[in-house]
Amino acid sequence: MAEELKLFRTWSSVFALRIVWALKIKGVEYETIFEDLSNKSPSLLQYNPVHKKVPVLVHNGKPIAESLVILEYIDETWRETPLLPEDPYERAMARFWAKFGDDKVLTSIFWGVFLKEGKEQEEAMVEAMEHLQFLEDELKGKTFFGGERIGFVDLALGWLANMISIFEEVAGLKMVDEDKFPLLAAWMQEFADSPIIKDNWPPRDKLIAKFQALRDAKLAAAASK
Repeated sequence: MAEELKLFRTWSSVFALRIVWALKIKGVEYETIFEDLSNKSPSLLQYNPVHKKVPVLVHNGKPIAESLVILEYIDETWRETPLLPEDPYERAMARFWAKFGDDKVLTSIFWGVFLKEGKEQEEAMVEAMEHLQFLEDELKGKTFFGGERIGFVDLALGWLANMISIFEEVAGLKMVDEDKFPLLAAWMQEFADSPIIKDNWPPRDKLIAKFQALRDAKLAAAASK
């Protein structure tokens, strides 16, 4: 009996992109179901009743939610081209940096710098720079966070390689300066140039339009309070 594998995603979700990249790296065939989060399908609500969000991976009828959890499931189910290292300590560190990326880096850059202005943005920028410095230090002596090839942490932080430039263009500021973060800038370029990564980015013009509208709406709402 053939395996059934479905990925519920949106066209722009950076969290869903992690799953797309992982499945492509593993060479696993799957079906894509694109969701409209303003009108969520009954299937999405059935498969992810807790968070009601994408991505959701459904493997032979069994749903797995939350992108970092899905990445580990993929790595444990399809062993070819492992994403996580074998050593238990290194595996723990990979999980740590992936969580740091979501809890600290993404939060400070998106909710702090990108969706703020003035003094609030300046304060958020200081915090974001501290977080990016930790990533810079972690890349010393390595091409990728996973070593010499793309691994779990690279996929978790992969949004940086595309979305940082989107946020910079829309907000009119610079976050990842090559002089300040040379290793991180080099990693972003190396990661973005990898064929599997490059071939699966969403259209840049659509991302610019989406995040420009989002930022304008958030700032307008904040100004009206």
